[in-house]
Amino acid sequence: MQKRGAAFILVFWAGFVSAISFLEAWLKFKAPGITLPLGLGIGKLVFAAMNRTEWVFLLLFVVAVVWSRRSPKKINRTQLSLFVGLVVVLAVQTFWLLPVLNHRADLIIAGQVPGESLVHIFYGIAEVLKVASLFVLAFILTRQKAEIHR
Repeated sequence: MQKRGAAFILVFWAGFVSAISFLEAWLKFKAPGITLPLGLGIGKLVFAAMNRTEWVFLLLFVVAVVWSRRSPKKINRTQLSLFVGLVVVLAVQTFWLLPVLNHRADLIIAGQVPGESLVHIFYGIAEVLKVASLFVLAFILTRQKAEIHR
């Protein structure tokens, strides 16, 4: 797999996250018969599956990058910063934001009212940053490939 493959993984990942986080997440509540508890239960399943799949995308990306760098080359600071940022955002979502959101959803499903929280907003901001980083990193990878062939 070459850098194009790595860039494809990033763009596919960005589309995957965008479809779920920016479309499915709120659209399911518009469907007839979907109650708040039912929608939250579906959301918990979907976001857990998405999160696991994102770790697979991250692993595939790392394999693609390693595979494309048969000779040792330096990774530029921008690429490294974006990659580290992606790992940090994904880890924060996995180990902090999703568990807190799942707990809040469980409270609502059980008929309780959770207190005020900004966690949902933090998760949304993390999604926007992640998708933007994925597109920017993919663009940088494809530009490097184009510049090498000039």
